[in-house]
Amino acid sequence: AGAERRGIPASRCSRASGSALGCGEAVRAPVVPPKPLQARAAGGVDNAALDRSVSPCDDFYKFACGGWTKATVIPEEEAGWARSFSVLRDENEAVLRAILERYAAGGDGVTSGEPYARPLGDYYAACMDEASAERRDAMVAVVDDLRVVDEVRDTATLAHAVAHLHRLGASPLFSIDSQIDVKKVDRVIGVLWQGGLGLPEREYYLDDQKKALRAEYEAHVARMLVLAGATERDSKEAAAAILSLETKLARASMSNVELRDPRKIYNPMERDKLRELSTSFAWDRYLHEVGVSGSLPLNVAQPEFFRTVGELVTSVPMAEWRSYLRWHLVSQAAPALGAAFVAEDFRMRRVLTGVARELPRAKRCVRAVDDALGEALARPFVDRVLGAQGKAAVLDLVGRIEGAMGKNLAGLSWMDAVTRTRALEKLALVRNKIGYPDRWRSYEGLQVDRGSYYRNLTRAKGFELGRRLGKIGRPVDRGEWQMTPPTVNAYYEATLNEIVFPAGILQAPMFSVRRSAAMNYGAIGMVIGHEITHGFDDEGRQYDGRGGLSVWWSPAVNEEFEKRASCVERQFSAYEVLEGLRVNGKLTLGENIADLGGIKIAYAAYRSLAAEPEEAGAMTPEQQFFIGYAQAWCSVQRPETVRLRLATDPHAPPRLRVNGPLTNFPVFAKAFGCAEGTPMARPASLRCEVW
Repeated sequence: AGAERRGIPASRCSRASGSALGCGEAVRAPVVPPKPLQARAAGGVDNAALDRSVSPCDDFYKFACGGWTKATVIPEEEAGWARSFSVLRDENEAVLRAILERYAAGGDGVTSGEPYARPLGDYYAACMDEASAERRDAMVAVVDDLRVVDEVRDTATLAHAVAHLHRLGASPLFSIDSQIDVKKVDRVIGVLWQGGLGLPEREYYLDDQKKALRAEYEAHVARMLVLAGATERDSKEAAAAILSLETKLARASMSNVELRDPRKIYNPMERDKLRELSTSFAWDRYLHEVGVSGSLPLNVAQPEFFRTVGELVTSVPMAEWRSYLRWHLVSQAAPALGAAFVAEDFRMRRVLTGVARELPRAKRCVRAVDDALGEALARPFVDRVLGAQGKAAVLDLVGRIEGAMGKNLAGLSWMDAVTRTRALEKLALVRNKIGYPDRWRSYEGLQVDRGSYYRNLTRAKGFELGRRLGKIGRPVDRGEWQMTPPTVNAYYEATLNEIVFPAGILQAPMFSVRRSAAMNYGAIGMVIGHEITHGFDDEGRQYDGRGGLSVWWSPAVNEEFEKRASCVERQFSAYEVLEGLRVNGKLTLGENIADLGGIKIAYAAYRSLAAEPEEAGAMTPEQQFFIGYAQAWCSVQRPETVRLRLATDPHAPPRLRVNGPLTNFPVFAKAFGCAEGTPMARPASLRCEVW
């Protein structure tokens, strides 16, 4: 939670899903607010974004986006800026802000027809109330919660404190959640997941080249503890102990690449086995107090990590545990506290991402409400931004792309008949969720008032944890969404075999009913193809059509897939992004396979349509398709953020998400007249093709 709050993206929408949104290109641009995007209209190619001084056969991304990247500056409060995603996010948040300000103002008629207008308005108003935070009202509430930490004296009270902090939304030591049992897909079980780190991921603790960053982090922890009431001497000693403890947790953690193997992270255990694995931690007390009962096994996703947890519980002094827990609670609470806490919290985010200024409070509060009451806020949002005509057009587009994927599977020479039949069966079972849920989530029982943003925040976190843990032992809810409808993103969920496209992304310049088919299929069509392909990438292919983890590939076809996937891994591992820093081809493999398949099947679906008329002197429809694809990913990013993303993000940077797949696609080379061997047309012997 702390990492996400500092602007560090989650590597997945969930642990078995793939999302579309990636990272940006490093630039050293002036930091002033960007001008409104003039290509925001729904039309065709954005000619102003092109850089015609660059040959499309040398660097297609620069050809399609170079004019835009030269003219675009990164806002001071942003880690980067993207031509489609950032602009859509800002426009969506402007709509959400208008809704929230109206609800917060109250008055006659405000709550009519909207059941959650009052809690939405109260949550936003409490978040915007800086005066209360400055009066230390919020810190008084934090002090009340810290009393549980101060009472830690033994393993039992340690487990009690961890459960208490988890219910407040902090994530010390590990995290707990629910998940579909991938071996019994009609039931939900609990899952214990490695965690407890304040830095983005394990390598930040272990990499010798990140010593300076670790020193910054240690100093940040000490300063935050001083703000919470510790002396400078005590805070420095505590920060050193916290860094030492988190380093031990990092050493025991699985790497980002290892976490991509679904079989390695499925280890269901009965309670007695968990107690035996992780001795000394009072599991019975923890599970009872966090709200998990019953006899179902828990998936202990990383057994060796939890073995280490059991060892650390007794080997680390309780005084150090108290410091560690105090830090994690204060870090979680910081955005809801006074200006000094907010500024110190931002200071570390600036080190990690290069962002020059904190987001305006209104933006932070809109995002806070979206996080806490996302589907309640989405109800009035979708009424304003997504019409029935747009949803119908997207569903038609999805159907055509799925049809193209089916034809592609039917024609693959490297897949035998039995495996092909199973693949087609899985494709036929893909569920499409477009725009917003069929059934809105209930927030009945969540207490919200204007008295304390911190209390609203912790109550919302506890409410959500209770909701998720309450699913354990119950049938799977296949209608649930993992993203709120205003989100500018999309995802594929392997355990449900579904693709999900929130209303937030289904707008120009990603999609518009007033736009040419070539541009729509190149932009949103590629993203749809990308998500469908996730069902058949190196992770998704290990799940069957019902979402179960199973072996449905014949050995020979499996071997051929591995051979083809290794080609993609080698291709992307060779790309240097910043001096001395390359793409991690293993970490990004699934997303790269999805990009490669997505552009191929989106193009095939587009070519199945009636031919579009060509205008004299304009680009051909095929060229427009590829421009639509590339211009959807025009992005700029600060170098610090690029370094962060290379370490944590399973997506390659946008320039490589465009150029990498297209160098393998002969149809692209033909559309722009690129001779084989030019930078954008890999020789046939080196081309990668999976799907």
